[in-house]
Amino acid sequence: MLVVLAVSLGGGLGALARYAVGLLVPSIWGTFAVNVLGCLLIGVLMGGRPGHRLTRPFLGVGVLGGFTTFSTYTVQGLGLSLGMAVGYLAATLVAAMIAVTAGVLIGRRFA
Repeated sequence: MLVVLAVSLGGGLGALARYAVGLLVPSIWGTFAVNVLGCLLIGVLMGGRPGHRLTRPFLGVGVLGGFTTFSTYTVQGLGLSLGMAVGYLAATLVAAMIAVTAGVLIGRRFA
């Protein structure tokens, strides 16, 4: 039950942070930044030491799960011209993979 509570609270915080970024950068670039940053941070989290048993559910599934928004990324891609959509969708996936890999390496380095 504590895990469910941790995920729920973290998800609410992550969603609020995502909403704030959307207000500050209301474009595909805000979504791009959120997804890449979220992937970097989840890589750091997963590459590091687990810590308390609720840390990863709270931060990983909750905060970062609520913060990243690949559904918005997909919907925004549909609103672009074909060439822009392919570029945006591909660039986000490539940047996200690079970010999570870098995050894991950083997490391992400082674990």
